[in-house]
Amino acid sequence: MVFKTRRIAPRRAVDVMPDSKKVVVVDATDLCLPFIDELGVTGVSIAVFSPTGGQSTICSSDAVAARIDELQFDLGEGPQWATLKTGTPTLVPDVCTGTHDRWPIFAASIGALDVGALFAFPLLMGAVTIGTVGLYRRTAGALSPQHMEIAVTLASALSDVAVSHAIAGADDEGALESAMTPAMRREVHQATGMILVQLDTTATIAYSRLQAYAFANGRTVQDVARDVVSRQLSFRFLPK
Repeated sequence: MVFKTRRIAPRRAVDVMPDSKKVVVVDATDLCLPFIDELGVTGVSIAVFSPTGGQSTICSSDAVAARIDELQFDLGEGPQWATLKTGTPTLVPDVCTGTHDRWPIFAASIGALDVGALFAFPLLMGAVTIGTVGLYRRTAGALSPQHMEIAVTLASALSDVAVSHAIAGADDEGALESAMTPAMRREVHQATGMILVQLDTTATIAYSRLQAYAFANGRTVQDVARDVVSRQLSFRFLPK
């Protein structure tokens, strides 16, 4: 069962993080820590989205959080996409119950992970949703009203910093990417452009073909994109 909530007015960041105005984030992973400390969740992933839908994952606190983020990126469905669309939290207090009609493939895919509950909160700049904070917990159960309020406050407090990290990552061609911090997923964007040329099609269709090939072969979009960029795989010679 999925619960969606109305917009919640955030408390002042200083009420949750007394030194929030003095914090200097040295590493992007630091952005995840307040959510774990204050909410008692198991893991966190933070992503910023461009106006065209391009995703920059700022950080993931652990391998499971990174995998949840990656699955939603690959499949184009899941709680983060619902929150990105509506600008409101999306709450899944028990992933084992309900039909998950809005993200059936994602729901089936996370069955192998040690995940009992999922929550997604919007990163807002004014009325615009510019990203999401994805939370997971190993055990099922809803967030308390107090934890809901704290989550909204924390998300509100880090929007500017998250965007700054995304911009810095986009500008830094030498930035290292990893499973935990895939950053701008430059290879995916580059591969999409190459497939666009190979198939003489649009960027939207090119990415859809990349996504479909990855899903059909049980691989991640990132892995397939790497093969395309290294010219080990050409979509020009694949059957339609």
